[in-house]
Amino acid sequence: MIRVLFVSSEFAPLSKTGGLADVAAALPKALRGLGVDCRVLVPGYPAILAASSNWRQIATVAPLAALPAARILEGRLGDVPALAVECEPLYERGGDAYSDGCGREWPDNALRFALLSRAAAALGSGVRPTTWRADVVHCNDWQTGLTPAYLHFGNGPRAATVFTVHNIAYQGNIHRDLVAALGLPPSCFDMHGVEFHGQLSFLKAGIYYSDHITTVSATHAAEIQTEALGHGLHGLLHARRHRLTGIVNGIDTVVWNPAKDPHIAQRYTTWSLRRKRINKAQLQRQLGLGVESDVPLFGMVGRLVPQKGVDLILDVLAELCGLPVQLVVLGAGEQEIEVALQTAATRAPRRIAVTIGFDEGLAHRIQAGADFFLMPSRYEPCGLSQMYSQRYGTPPIVHATGGLADTVTHCTPEMLSAGTATGFQFQSFERNCVLDAIATASSTYRNRRTYRSLQQNGMRCDFGWQSGARAYCKIYEGLHMQMAAWQRNDERMA
Repeated sequence: MIRVLFVSSEFAPLSKTGGLADVAAALPKALRGLGVDCRVLVPGYPAILAASSNWRQIATVAPLAALPAARILEGRLGDVPALAVECEPLYERGGDAYSDGCGREWPDNALRFALLSRAAAALGSGVRPTTWRADVVHCNDWQTGLTPAYLHFGNGPRAATVFTVHNIAYQGNIHRDLVAALGLPPSCFDMHGVEFHGQLSFLKAGIYYSDHITTVSATHAAEIQTEALGHGLHGLLHARRHRLTGIVNGIDTVVWNPAKDPHIAQRYTTWSLRRKRINKAQLQRQLGLGVESDVPLFGMVGRLVPQKGVDLILDVLAELCGLPVQLVVLGAGEQEIEVALQTAATRAPRRIAVTIGFDEGLAHRIQAGADFFLMPSRYEPCGLSQMYSQRYGTPPIVHATGGLADTVTHCTPEMLSAGTATGFQFQSFERNCVLDAIATASSTYRNRRTYRSLQQNGMRCDFGWQSGARAYCKIYEGLHMQMAAWQRNDERMA
């Protein structure tokens, strides 16, 4: 049985700012279902430690340079065996995983996530006294990027490393003077190492030193090798393309299931889609919209930042207000975008409803109550919300990029005839294109037979983790065999 340590800075629902938290909670569970001994390693945030009363210490991590000592605790988070890095000076604080309650990033984030990486490396190289050692350490995004570097520069046998890029725009770039403070050798600060435009890059470290790189959709794996979407790392990724795999994320089909969802007013299936209208009316009433069954309701849930294309929606709000449609938005992000959306809602309270912040229950009610789901991201490595929406019979409208292009089948006569159309794609990130897509969706809504086919096609799609988990298992097994062969060769040479 392969032993896999899944390292993440987030874990849903206890510590969540985005889709990484959902992946960290769902993928390890799916891997265990396939016979992998997968355990999750997370920072010991207050919510993590409070989630279980059965944490017990299994090892310690000694201080190194500016990194303090830490304890590694063993317990469970839901259905998944978990390990937590307990270090009160770095993790025992309010706010979210990365910032304080006012949205200001913690100034010591480099230390906080270097310690997480170092603890992961220790568990991948046989830290004592624990008897469990990972065969593969699966790292996620920049916060864990130093793990492959620490393992590379360590002594003795080590685990293989997989590094998943969820969002290449967030790179963890810090001042070069911190190389020594993080316990890294001076030699690593090189273009063939962690150096990136004169800074130390956690993300580049993960990409450069890992044994295999994955990203969260096949289309995005190709996109990040281009100058347009590679954020300066396209050359390195292209050079390592034979070690780069795109695997579409899955979703938790237990949590996101309209037939059993405790958050929604009326549960339903593909055979009882008429009940979905009850959720629409309830959502309209809750948010102060006009309760109009014949007006298509468009929903948006996510971070209110330009990457998510919210500015494109703001640009077409005047035209939307002139159409017989309604818009519901839930999210938080840049203050300028939040204010613009709230202003629009104030001017058209029966047409537009905006909720700033995050509310898990409301997110479910929007998926169940909306007629269409808007996801006009400039770029989207994978995206999860468009999969939630299809599962809830809420056809998505997406920009054809990354995982959105891979998971939404555009509504054409041919795809409808084949029974595979599930939503709408627009090819160019332009106002006229998104307006055309919204108009086409609205027209489709009035054709009840076509609209019902779209809903049912989406609800029948399998967006669970089984396929993705099997793909990761194949990578783990290949790396494990490769590391074993290298170790046998080293022993013969010795």
